[in-house]
Order: sequence, then C-alpha cells, then structure tokens
Amino acid sequence: MSHRGMCSRREADRYIERGLVFVDGERISELGTKISPDAKIELSAEGQARQNAQVAVLLNKPVGYVSGQPEKNYKPAVDLINAQTRWEGDRSPRKFNLGQLKGLVPAGRLDVDSTGLLVLTQDGRIAKKIIGETSDVPKEYLVRVTGKLTDNGLQLLNHGLSLDGKKLKPAKVTWQNEDQLRFILREGKKRQIRRMCELVGLKVTGLKRVRIGNVMLGNLPPGQWRYLGQNEAF
Repeated sequence: MSHRGMCSRREADRYIERGLVFVDGERISELGTKISPDAKIELSAEGQARQNAQVAVLLNKPVGYVSGQPEKNYKPAVDLINAQTRWEGDRSPRKFNLGQLKGLVPAGRLDVDSTGLLVLTQDGRIAKKIIGETSDVPKEYLVRVTGKLTDNGLQLLNHGLSLDGKKLKPAKVTWQNEDQLRFILREGKKRQIRRMCELVGLKVTGLKRVRIGNVMLGNLPPGQWRYLGQNEAF
C-alpha cells in the first residue's frame, strides 16, 4: 500500500488491523498477508473517510522553534498549531479541533534558526511525496549571506559540491540581489544550504523557505498557519 502511494506503512498497518483493507474484494485483517503484485487493493468506505479526515497544515515557522522533537530551550513547531494562531486569511472550511494534533508531524526539517514554509501532516501520502526516498519535489529558499564568494563558487553551488562524502544533486542557485541568493534544491541534508555556502566562502545570516513543490508560502504571516487547500498539491 505504501509502495502504491495509498498511505504510509504505519497507516497501512492500522487500516489492516481494523479490517479496513480489501484485496481483490476480500477483507484482509492480518499483517504480513502475502498478495500478488498486481492485486487490487482498496480501502473500505470507513477507511477512506478516515483518510479524508486527515489534515495537512502549512506553517510559517519563526526562528526559535525546532521542526520535530523538542530540544533544550526550544519548543517544537507543532506547538504553534492552535485555534488562536490560525491565519485569518485561511479559506478552508475545516474547523480546528485538538484531535487534528494527534499524529501531526513535520514533512521535512527546517533548522531552528531558519524561517518559512513548514508542512505538518497526519497524511502519510503527503509526507512520502515530500520526503520519501524517491521524492523529487523541489524546495525553494531565499538565503541572505555575507563574505566573499570564491571565483567558481556560484558554479559549485549549482553542481559540484559534496557533503558527508557524497556528491550533492544538481541545484539551481542564482543571485536574488547583492546579498541574497535563491536556492532550489531537490534534497534536504541537515543544514545543507549553510554548509554549502561555507564551502564557497559565504556565511548564511538568514534563511527562509518560500516554496515546496507547487505550494507557496505566500503572505502567510510568521508564527501562523493554514490548512492545505483541497486544490493544492505538492
């Protein structure tokens, strides 16, 4: 089910255990059941309703919040998801309730000292799309820098650098203005942009993610969130 993009592996286990999965019309409730590669897999009406009830939210993360698990002196970004911080410009008809916080996890990281678009979701399909092993979803950043760029630095930022002994995928890096670069990446190693810049003589003084796939940060205010729209897809 995960391989076909129907849900995450963890979600698949829950659906199977609850008897919400049918294979070629037969209800399956035992984990590890073997099926043929071309078998037809379906969720029951109840399973589909559960899946449709899952939420994904877009947060403009401010500095000082960590993306995932809380760290000493820092709060997790999910603490910002509540009724009071919902953006008044959100057009989604969904009503916020505390049950939507259960299983709400970040799809990708954004450093504690970085800002911008962070996706938190209950839906494993969305997480896999953004951060799965085969994900090719581009992420766009505005990066303010100081220092002197090496002669071939811009070329290396686009392609030619390595981190942790592995070559980085090609990126698209251009000057936005005299002290700001625009990065478009298709991978997300830990502190990747900051480390890339250090390799070519630059120091990052500000980093903001403005896009993931087809979804833009737009004018969502810092510290506020909105639901992913029904017509939005990464």
